[in-house]
Amino acid sequence: MEMSVLWYLALMIFGGMLFGRLAKLIKLPNVTGYLLAGLLLGPCVLGLLPAGTVDGMSIISDVALGFIAFSVGGEFRMTYIRRVGMTPVTIACLEALGATVCVTLAMLAIGQDLAFSLMMGAIAAATAPAATIMVIRQYQAKGPVSETLLTVVALDDAVALMLFGLATAVAQQLVNGSSGNMLLTVLKPLYEIGGSLLLGGLIGLLLTLPLRFFKKQGNRLSLTIGTVFLAVSLAGLLELSALLVCMALGAVFVNVSSQAGPVMTITDQFTPPVLMLFFVLSGAQLDIGVLPSIGLVGVTYVVIRAAGKMLGAFLGAKWMKAPPNVAKYLGPSLIPQAGVAIGLSLLATEVVPEYGAVIRAVVLCGTLIYEIIGPVVTKISLQKAGEIQG
Repeated sequence: MEMSVLWYLALMIFGGMLFGRLAKLIKLPNVTGYLLAGLLLGPCVLGLLPAGTVDGMSIISDVALGFIAFSVGGEFRMTYIRRVGMTPVTIACLEALGATVCVTLAMLAIGQDLAFSLMMGAIAAATAPAATIMVIRQYQAKGPVSETLLTVVALDDAVALMLFGLATAVAQQLVNGSSGNMLLTVLKPLYEIGGSLLLGGLIGLLLTLPLRFFKKQGNRLSLTIGTVFLAVSLAGLLELSALLVCMALGAVFVNVSSQAGPVMTITDQFTPPVLMLFFVLSGAQLDIGVLPSIGLVGVTYVVIRAAGKMLGAFLGAKWMKAPPNVAKYLGPSLIPQAGVAIGLSLLATEVVPEYGAVIRAVVLCGTLIYEIIGPVVTKISLQKAGEIQG
């Protein structure tokens, strides 16, 4: 008997709640429990969530990432920007660049060709903000490391897109020697970043208008949900980054509206079940079957990417004279990698199709490892920084 989608959603919620509580009992972040619940319920283990059902729930990921980005954008208050200056921007650039350079050099060192090495290095730049943000929220972490981390993971997506665009242009030259589309390849990330920020900013301004006429919390929550849905859908229609659009939406809204604080508060009350479903779904999408197939390339990628992130974050923090704890503990919190990297891996297979299977396997395996251990490492880092109690 085929069950309805509502059955599977209920199963995901109850499974997430159970494993979230079990994770909490052994002092692990809730998000680790959610991911493990999805992995156990998913097609690779028990199969209670069929592969077709999991693939058909992409709207959950779209909605959750939209609200995560909206919430992160809400942290970009001008008072904060004036206080910290260029420190988070510099760290974001150097941690992404550190991963790219280290992975590229490591791939060359183990005998891979330059085009493949560049693609793997560019994918290494991407960081998944969702798991990191969930850990900060769960433990109500406060301090310079948490504050800087929120901004860095928000900016990382834009930096990764730029690096990938440049790497793709060079790799295409190496593979087929064509120069006709090189300029377009380099400019495409600029369009995606600039267009996303502009669209998000405009929608953020528009959100302030109806709030003058709708005062009740229910109406304001409905307006916010509808606006985030609109932002995500327009981003897809215009081939822009939904993450950047919603981040810009939140940033502009929080700086131009006097009602931003209460609106953000009621929005945070709506998102917990959505985020739980997102992480359970992410766990169900993890394929443990790729683990045996990654070989030396996969091991090198997983280890060197983490090392490059930590080195780049350390150098960026030192350069900008950030607090010592930022230099010491920020890097390990940048390990998680998920949706953006998987998307970039699909694009990379078009540039170096002969390596498509290897790239996909390595990135999927890295996602599995990073998403499981990343939240735990983030929690430990913030604890050592003195920003989480217990």
